[in-house]
Amino acid sequence: MSQHVVVGAGQVGTEVARRLAGLGHEVTVVSRSGSGPVLPNVRRVAADAGDRSALTSIATGADVIYNCVNPAYHRWMTDWPPIAASLLATAEATGAGYVILGNLYIYGMSNGPLTEATPLRPTSEKARVRIRMWEEALAAHRAGRIRATEVRGSDYFGPGALDQSHLGERFMPRLLAGKAPRHIGDVDQPHSWTYIPDVATALVTAGTDDRSWGRAWHIPTAGPQSYRRMAELTAEVAGVAMPGVSAYPAWVVDALGLVVPMLGEIKHVRYQFDRPFEMDSTGFQKTFGIAPTPLGEALSDTVAWWRERLASVAA
Repeated sequence: MSQHVVVGAGQVGTEVARRLAGLGHEVTVVSRSGSGPVLPNVRRVAADAGDRSALTSIATGADVIYNCVNPAYHRWMTDWPPIAASLLATAEATGAGYVILGNLYIYGMSNGPLTEATPLRPTSEKARVRIRMWEEALAAHRAGRIRATEVRGSDYFGPGALDQSHLGERFMPRLLAGKAPRHIGDVDQPHSWTYIPDVATALVTAGTDDRSWGRAWHIPTAGPQSYRRMAELTAEVAGVAMPGVSAYPAWVVDALGLVVPMLGEIKHVRYQFDRPFEMDSTGFQKTFGIAPTPLGEALSDTVAWWRERLASVAA
């Protein structure tokens, strides 16, 4: 049994805590609200991830720290730097391994599938913030001050994926109700979609296998599917008629972005939805022997989760 600190109690952090506890580890979940799963071996603590003194006190004696923090998308520029600095300082002060949940923004536009060797060519300051986070952690690792790794996924879907998921609240309830979901990009472009339980599996694996340290990894992710195809497959699994899909014109998204901060940030990543956006995760799969959850199984579990959620809301 070892001690693990999961910083962030959102869709990913909660699942990571559950899995670690299920393996018999002692887990502390840190969030501003003090939320997290209520399970044996799980302690929930309210603290600000940007408070390095508090975080260091909480993490003293820990074997691994997981950065599963998820600041509001439009606040990355202000929120990430102090949080990243705090987590890095905590890892160095406590000697805990540092596992970072990353994303694919850092690569920018590419003419082929993204791999861990794809050059980092950010197209926005948001992506540059994420690159700095990783480069600072990697430099500390190479200097022998910490052990660090980063696991990166594409757009999430699955149980718990809500407003920040393109296959979440704007997709699943409409499709299950027989209404056509609407996308912010080309509905026929191939796109990689990463299943949340696979994200948690990759994070736990990275934190408990010494082969992970000192480099970045791509989370096991099924082959790319277009938004339209994901809708067709979901309708098939759910046993409902395929209602079709449509796309918002770019000017509509831009106009809505003036009043909805999340949509206002779409301009930074629109390239991911107007052209093929594919991720190669064979490196992780071959090294650790872990494959992505079969897409049919992932969609079946996601539909079941949404139906239960919608039924509870309606009750």
